Amino acid sequence: MHDGKKIAHVPKESWPSWTWYAIEFGIVLAVSMLVSREITDSFADLAPDLQNYVFMGTVGLIFLAWYIGIRGFVLKKKILRNSYEN
Repeated sequence: MHDGKKIAHVPKESWPSWTWYAIEFGIVLAVSMLVSREITDSFADLAPDLQNYVFMGTVGLIFLAWYIGIRGFVLKKKILRNSYEN
């Protein structure tokens, strides 16, 4: 009778850890763009080029608030961390 470990390599993790960061990035980007769109729509009297600045500025602020404020201080999870360290 053969041991299963000798037949096939079973990885430590079945899902690569970097993909969770990519999924989180996509979700944060999508939410920040949706919120920014709603905020920018309230400034109807601005010129289109100024609306673009307001849109991108709001996206950037929400992005920074998540990655530096919420994730860095509230959740206390470093963004760039070696996953192999204990």
